[in-house]
Amino acid sequence: MLKKLFSVFAAMVFAVVTLPAAEARLRPVGPELSKLEWKPAGGYSRIETVDGRSVLVTDVPKDKASGHHWFERELDLKPYRGRTITFFVRYRCTDVSKPPQPYNGVKFMLAYKPGPEAPMQWPGSNGAFGSTDGWQPLAFNVTFRDTAETGVLSLGLQDSSGRIEFDLDSLQAGILFSPEDRVNLDYKVKYPERIANHRRQRGVMSPGTIRPEDLKTLKEWNVNLIRAQQTRNWGAIGTEVDLAEYDQWLNGKLDNLEKAMDQAKEYDIKFVIDLHTPPGGKISSSNMRMFFEKKYADHFIEVWRRIAKRFKDHPQLYAYDLVNEPVQAMPAPYDYWNLQRMAAEAIREIDPDTPIMIESNESDRPQTYPYLSPLAMDNIIYKVHMYFPLTYTHQRLRGEGPSSVYPGVLEGEKWDKEKIRETLQPVRDFQLRHNAEIYVGEFSAIAWAPGAEKYINDCIEIFEEYGWDWTYHAFREWSGWSVEHEGTNPSDLKPAKEDTPRKKVLLKYFSRNR
Repeated sequence: MLKKLFSVFAAMVFAVVTLPAAEARLRPVGPELSKLEWKPAGGYSRIETVDGRSVLVTDVPKDKASGHHWFERELDLKPYRGRTITFFVRYRCTDVSKPPQPYNGVKFMLAYKPGPEAPMQWPGSNGAFGSTDGWQPLAFNVTFRDTAETGVLSLGLQDSSGRIEFDLDSLQAGILFSPEDRVNLDYKVKYPERIANHRRQRGVMSPGTIRPEDLKTLKEWNVNLIRAQQTRNWGAIGTEVDLAEYDQWLNGKLDNLEKAMDQAKEYDIKFVIDLHTPPGGKISSSNMRMFFEKKYADHFIEVWRRIAKRFKDHPQLYAYDLVNEPVQAMPAPYDYWNLQRMAAEAIREIDPDTPIMIESNESDRPQTYPYLSPLAMDNIIYKVHMYFPLTYTHQRLRGEGPSSVYPGVLEGEKWDKEKIRETLQPVRDFQLRHNAEIYVGEFSAIAWAPGAEKYINDCIEIFEEYGWDWTYHAFREWSGWSVEHEGTNPSDLKPAKEDTPRKKVLLKYFSRNR
């Protein structure tokens, strides 16, 4: 068991984490990465022997932080084709400076093209800085297409000074979750009549604080469902570790939610309670703390007990959404599936009637549904998010980069309605195999994406065909996702003078709620 205390720059303090030995849990795939030759790039990198182990060391002076300083190796990706692969290593660092961008700092990253004509992608577990007490695990996963050829794996620092060490003997690639590991293979989910034959739910993701005027507008739009996000520090690492402070924040959010639900009675709008920010937050971009630490796992379950006791009899409650976009790239004692199962069982002791929503791994992507197991419980709704291809839906998120058009060739592939259908097929297969209710909690295309209204329309047409409920991301949250705003990049977004094409699409389908 590995005990660790990860303290980061300034106020970012990580708590003790206990992990099983990751090497024993990954099924190795491809070459032994630890046996390959690793090339230093950018300067200040060398291989040392520490306690009899080979260690990749990058030690960057304070005045040389700019740029990348790391080890790299070209990899043949053919053995990984069609699989979700976890890349794992142990590292420790000393006085790594905070990078100007949150995605730099400590780098463990793969640069590759999903296909010959696709643009470059850079998945990884990046962004840490500061100092560690002992060796820490670091991991990320990638779902590879059948067309992936080669990539470059990098380990080091980018735009940071300080010392980083990687235990080369621990470096590996393998499979963490597999369809062969599924349980409850023949389970058919049963639903009460009011859920099995309910009126369709079509709505929006909420703003952070829901105001009376928001509810009035949504009623005018014919919305009948709000996914109410309880969120803060989105994307941050090392937050939510003070549980007393976390509870104080969450109680304030729930107070606002209860007021909104009371006000929504006159509009006949239902609510999904979405725990967007769980206790413990993230230990890296690819891992949530509560999967690894009992303290936060227990608190997650306790939070849901409190929410169920408070809201179970509210007439506007539709469902409990246990955790937004779970991410787990390393073996963990309380994995993303089992922790949700335990929370669902705790809720059922208090509230036997309200539907509970389960989300899949890797931020609830459709590609994870082949290895998702159903719970052996009834009245469970299975949730998915649809943002594919990401280079289209999130294009030029920071105002830079090329513009891409839908329908068209995106990431080297033809993307149209049938490609969206193909992407969602694992979810459809799960639905039919287990008689499962499916809910698309988030989908969108950024305001300036050419053809965004066509993408949104094609998504909704498929959701409607399959009988899936859905909520658009997002209503009066960030203007880049707003159908009430227009612009060409993040800096020139402004309220639209008339209905945007994206809004017209939503209103067309919301009208069916009448």
